[in-house]
Amino acid sequence: MSGGAPAPAFMGWLFIARLALVQASLGAIIVLTTSTLNRVMVVELALAAMIPGALVTVREGLQFLRPRWGHGSDVGGRRTPWIVGGMALLALGGIGAGLSTARMGTDMTTGLIGAVVSYIVIGIGVGAAGTNLLALLAKRVAPARRAAAATIVWLMMFVGFIISAAVAGAFLDIADSVADGGSGYSPDRLVVVTTGVCIVAFLVSALAMWGVEGRRAPAPAPEAPPATTAPAPKPRFLEALAEIWHEDESRRLAIFIFVSMLAYNIQDLILEPFAGAVFSYTVGASTQLTSVQHSGALAGMLLVGILASGFGGGRPAVLKLWTMGGCVASGLSLLAIAVSGHFPEVWPLRVTVFLMGVANGAFAVAAISTMMGLAGAGAPDREGIRMGVWGAAQAIAFALGGFLGTVAVDATRALMDTPANAYGVVFAAEGLLFASSALLAARVGGVAALSRLRGGSGEATADQSMPAQ
Repeated sequence: MSGGAPAPAFMGWLFIARLALVQASLGAIIVLTTSTLNRVMVVELALAAMIPGALVTVREGLQFLRPRWGHGSDVGGRRTPWIVGGMALLALGGIGAGLSTARMGTDMTTGLIGAVVSYIVIGIGVGAAGTNLLALLAKRVAPARRAAAATIVWLMMFVGFIISAAVAGAFLDIADSVADGGSGYSPDRLVVVTTGVCIVAFLVSALAMWGVEGRRAPAPAPEAPPATTAPAPKPRFLEALAEIWHEDESRRLAIFIFVSMLAYNIQDLILEPFAGAVFSYTVGASTQLTSVQHSGALAGMLLVGILASGFGGGRPAVLKLWTMGGCVASGLSLLAIAVSGHFPEVWPLRVTVFLMGVANGAFAVAAISTMMGLAGAGAPDREGIRMGVWGAAQAIAFALGGFLGTVAVDATRALMDTPANAYGVVFAAEGLLFASSALLAARVGGVAALSRLRGGSGEATADQSMPAQ
């Protein structure tokens, strides 16, 4: 009898795969706003690069509300409505963003207003869906599978990036203007492609979520034994934040995440305009360049996932080496891209971008694995708060990174004579920021953290056996 009770409490690999499909659908919509629409605004519409940068900053700035959305599903007891509802808002926002971008060509004021509203809706949708997707994973995946589940979900997000960017790029280039030597841009085709991607992504996510929680019988039994009907109140957010920030390891990891993700995201909104302005890529070709980058990131994640687990056993010291190595390699690849603009006729830009993606993926998956390992270090029962602090650091970095990158490009283009020089300075500065991230990574997951984790090894073993009670 004891063996049958826990079965409904945890998800198997099939359910993890279904949630991963939701994450892939989420990524498929998001990548359009950071690649295709960004490129169209900067190159085809000749807008300042800070405009799409500001729009993405609006989207990322709303991620500070993630704790509220998670709390809403905690109180309601179900995550599915928040995930599906968030994906619906995300899809509507994506469609609105495509329509607004097309509108900018004829009515700039209306188009910009529509874009701001659309990106606000996108921010709410991605926050509500993403937060509760991770909450559902954390609650319904057995402890022994959580790290693997997180890796699978992260990889599937990149699969969504790759498929969406590749398909959108191919369809955007199906236009007479490409054959005539033009950029391939058509406002009507842009609307059709973005709408199609958003609708398909929403339908896939809705089908993936169908019955996920419905198959889980509510388990009120654990609520009955405790004598106290009201558990001790949890600390408020600011109290919890102060507590976690005073943990050395949590603080160091938060700082590393902020700096590394800032470096990671600076190029997000300037790579495609760089390819168009310096290498004369079409809209479709530059969109496919994003697919090349994310393909490299996927390869890097798989490489580290296999080698670190197979030969390093997921030890903190091994993960630290992969994290530092990925940061250094990312910096070197960005320096190569900075130089590439001076040799556009012969430089293999796609190969360089692929290698940058491999390095980005290597450091990202190693950092995620470190987060999963350190989430249980320090004061007990604070795993969710720690992940929230690190998630906030990532959100701040993403909000600032894209915007700072576009502002830096606008500033350097105003000061320098050629686009190659202007973009090159920004890419080189980003490379140096990655070098700083490697130094910060060296201080994360040290001997003290390892000893705390090893000190609780007995508890970890017991935890793994709990589902079989």
